[in-house]
Amino acid sequence: MVTEEELSGTKPPEEGAAPEETSEDVVDLHEVVGDGYFAEGDLGPLPSGSLVESGPLQQYMAEIGRYPLLAQEEELRLARKYREDGDVRAAYTLVVANLRLVVKIAYEFRRNFVNLMDLIQEGNIGLMRAVEKFDPYRGVKLSSYAAWWIRAYIIRYVLNNWSLVKIGTTQNQRRLFYNMKKVQAELEAAGYRPEPKLLASRLNVRVDEVVEMQQRLSGGDISLDAPLDADSESSRMDFVATNQPDASDRLAEAEFQGLLRRKFQEFRKTLSDRDLIIFDQRLLTDEPVTLREIGEGFGVSRERVRQLETDLKARLRAFLKTVDGIGDASS
Repeated sequence: MVTEEELSGTKPPEEGAAPEETSEDVVDLHEVVGDGYFAEGDLGPLPSGSLVESGPLQQYMAEIGRYPLLAQEEELRLARKYREDGDVRAAYTLVVANLRLVVKIAYEFRRNFVNLMDLIQEGNIGLMRAVEKFDPYRGVKLSSYAAWWIRAYIIRYVLNNWSLVKIGTTQNQRRLFYNMKKVQAELEAAGYRPEPKLLASRLNVRVDEVVEMQQRLSGGDISLDAPLDADSESSRMDFVATNQPDASDRLAEAEFQGLLRRKFQEFRKTLSDRDLIIFDQRLLTDEPVTLREIGEGFGVSRERVRQLETDLKARLRAFLKTVDGIGDASS
């Protein structure tokens, strides 16, 4: 069961404290039988004794089955020893005794990810983090506390590796990623057609977010450099639209800029000395001087220079409106 805390990406519970849980969230490690069967028989019989060539998961379960489960008193004793004395061997014992818990939780996500062993590996990191943060004086079982960290690490791994394009970057997207298929199945079983509007209502998100997630999940990643087919030398990249202007647009822009420069020079020839300085040092330069600097050179106020500049711009605008192809742009 994926909780709202996990889906929203909130901070982990306070050190050593258990997150808010429902009865389905609480995990009792002693429900996981060490000698032969997974919690609810999902995995079937697991080999005992020496390793057998029956797949990496079965081999892994046989290996971690060698580590005994801990009684609660022993678990608390080891946790206190690690927290107070920094005993690494005590932490190691706590981790290996809870490895089967990681497999149990990872199996909940088997429909979201193909490689279960990858999920187990990531869950093991979450387990180690939980042991590091666990406070034995809170009166909380390590397995219940560790379940939060294990799920959080697995969820993050699934979201980061589902696609080359990141999904689940917001709370609503994470809720959709994990719950949309489940809600779809429930609606179909009840005789409803799972339209985006109905799904959005059930999941408390916008309709466009449902449509976007459906599009993301409907297809896998494809390479733009891959050929269109076996006999083609063209790739998908050849058919991707570019944001760059085409040759005709670039040519038209170059002609317009050239015409504009020529008209600026023609207008410049009509200016007197003072207007010419303002035109060159304020309007034609990329780094215009300040109004105060020009005013000091003329022996006038900054406000007077601003008025002269405003008048000059109006005359330039009127001059450009008389030129075909520039008048509309200048207005």
